[in-house]
Formats: sequence, structure tokens, C-alpha cells
Amino acid sequence: MRIALFVTCVNDLMFPDTGKAVVTVLERLGHQVEFPLEQTCCGQMHANSGYREEALPLVANFVKTFSAYDAVVAPSASCVAMVRESYPRLAPSPALDAVAARTYELSEFLVDELGVTDVGARFPHRVTYHPTCHGLRMLRLGDRPRRLLEAVEGLTLTPLEGAEECCGFGGTFALKNPGVSGVMLADKCAAVVSTSAEYLAAADNSCLTHIGGGLSRSGAGVTPIHYAQILASR
Repeated sequence: MRIALFVTCVNDLMFPDTGKAVVTVLERLGHQVEFPLEQTCCGQMHANSGYREEALPLVANFVKTFSAYDAVVAPSASCVAMVRESYPRLAPSPALDAVAARTYELSEFLVDELGVTDVGARFPHRVTYHPTCHGLRMLRLGDRPRRLLEAVEGLTLTPLEGAEECCGFGGTFALKNPGVSGVMLADKCAAVVSTSAEYLAAADNSCLTHIGGGLSRSGAGVTPIHYAQILASR
């Protein structure tokens, strides 16, 4: 199987260790992963801000870059939701439909396509998990990330009160509605702190950055971490 890593902008520029973690996990399971250098931004920020025409070349480039692969795997529920849910409305075509159907968020690929929940990880820490909005409501990841975390040796997974409530990031929402976003963030941070967890895991580094900023400013001592990095730990 030819697997491509779609690393996404945020991870490429700010959290490269998350992309490396995806490769580590898949290679540990016996698969080869390629990183197409032609990949760019998926265009989500453009489309969400009303710049549909500016997003179209990015959609076309995604299809061109990834169409030859059997699977495209990304450590971002948000960007995968853009490909699968928004692309068909922006630029419908049979070629797009084909590559979008083979584009997966990491937990989907591991659990549904490979049939794996135990990836051989070890992470002896107390962790809580926040299901991000795009993964929860658009991709419907369900308990897949939790099942992967529960199979990690030494990890104690603690429930998060109000887990399905948005953290207040929402991409440009946090910029356009800072007051509302700030209140939502405060509620989420309080819930995270109440778990006494050492780490907060999620499927999107964008949301983790938002929550992590709030936790850091309050001196909470909880470290945000993408769940792929936990799965890559030995």
C-alpha cells in the first residue's frame, strides 16, 4: 500500500514532531510512508473566510499531488474534514471524489483500515482527551482515538467533563469573536485542570495551541500533546 503523509500547514510549520510521529507509528506497523513535497495548504482558511476562488487552486493541487496514493493520512481532523466535506462542494469531480475517499485522519486509518488499536506504544502518564469539533461532528471519529490511547501501556486515561464542548478556537472564530472564545476557553481549561492530568491529548494541534495557551497563562502545568506523539512513544 502506498501511503502518503498529508502533514498540514500547522504541523509542518509549528509541530513537525507530530508529522514524524505519524510516520513512526505507521513504519512500526510495517508500512512505508512517503511525503510528497508538492503538498500545500488545504485551503480551509481561505474557504472559511469567503475566499472560494483563492481556495480552488489548492484543491486542484491536492488532487494532483495525492491521486496516485492508496491512502492519504493526516494528523488533523480539521484538514481531513476540509478535504472530505468541503472539497466536493467547492470543486466537484470524479477525481476529487476518489482521492477524498482515500484521505483519512490517523485514528480512522489505524482502526478502520488497518484494524489496529494497540500500536506498541508506552506512555506512563495521566492523560485526558479532548475530542475536537471537526473530528467529533464532521468526521465522526467517535471513540477511535480513545481506543488507541486506552491500548497504550502505562497510560491512565481520565475522563474530561464537558469533553464534547468546543474549546473556543474554531479557526477564525477565535479572531472574530475573542470575547466569546475566551469564555469558552476558560471553561475548557477549568475542566482539563480538574482531571489532574499531566497531558491533554487531541487530534488537532490548532485546538491544542488554543487550549495550551490558556493552560500556560494560568500556570496549570498540563502539557498539550497530539495523540499521535503518544502513540509514537516507546
